[in-house]
Amino acid sequence: MSLPKTPLAIVGPTASGKTRLSLILAKRLNGEIISADSRQMYKHITVGTSKPTEAERLITPHHWIDVLDPREPMSAGLFGKQARELLAGISESGKTPLLVGGSGLYIKAVIDGLFDGPSADPEVRLMLKKRFEASGISGLLEDLQRVDPRTAEVMRKEPKARRIQRALEVYFATGVPLSSHFGKQKGDEGLRCVQIGLHWNRKDLYRRIDDRVKAMMSSGLLDEVLWLKAHGYESDLNSLNTVGYKELFAYLNGQYDLSTAIELIKRNTRRFAKRQETWFRADRRIHWIMMDEESGWTRIADAAEELYNRGE
Repeated sequence: MSLPKTPLAIVGPTASGKTRLSLILAKRLNGEIISADSRQMYKHITVGTSKPTEAERLITPHHWIDVLDPREPMSAGLFGKQARELLAGISESGKTPLLVGGSGLYIKAVIDGLFDGPSADPEVRLMLKKRFEASGISGLLEDLQRVDPRTAEVMRKEPKARRIQRALEVYFATGVPLSSHFGKQKGDEGLRCVQIGLHWNRKDLYRRIDDRVKAMMSSGLLDEVLWLKAHGYESDLNSLNTVGYKELFAYLNGQYDLSTAIELIKRNTRRFAKRQETWFRADRRIHWIMMDEESGWTRIADAAEELYNRGE
């Protein structure tokens, strides 16, 4: 029996080429892909999340795409547990597991472990809801800074009210900061994994983002949002609090015209990409490949494969 294969993670900001590289490497390395994208896991949210096509998924097995209804909740901790089990199964079968995506907290949950936490106390959740309504994200961060400064520092990189509230819920439920629970998903042992990041200079990345937004609109992103709205999916769902969807829901609700919505999608995607880069740059285990339009995907795949084979 062949030895288990070390997982390969391909990370980076949106529009950096993670899907394209993963498909090339999966073919070369006899691999299967686990999507570490917190939105691709949802059905009906397709155009705006740039899911691999059905044809690509037929060629290379993909996991964690189209597995949840947009109303179903998911946490990084739960994803981490289930993705680790998938990685182990793929590896033990003799295939190479590839973890691919730009959701930094989800990737951290797989590689380092992340405590999923206790059930929320309804009274605590109501208290935190009122705190958010009165003081916004900054107020929640102030509360978290007092009880768990390590987690507050992490949350500031990509502040989201639901995540900050969850960290506070864990503290109030257990009396222990969330940061003290990190790593308890599978003992205190991190997962051995080769991580490769794709880096573009900012001007080129932003141009790629603008081109992607244009392509999404041409591919029917507005029609997809219209379908979601017609079938009772509203913008207050966490799964739809997503760049591309929230702006078009706002357009449909009369908040601004379509051209403004499209420009906001471009702007907000650029901001999101910058936050992703900040998150991944903090992890010194990631090996970065400098991307440009001239090099070609064969060179990029060769460099990534060499890094993986060295097992660093």
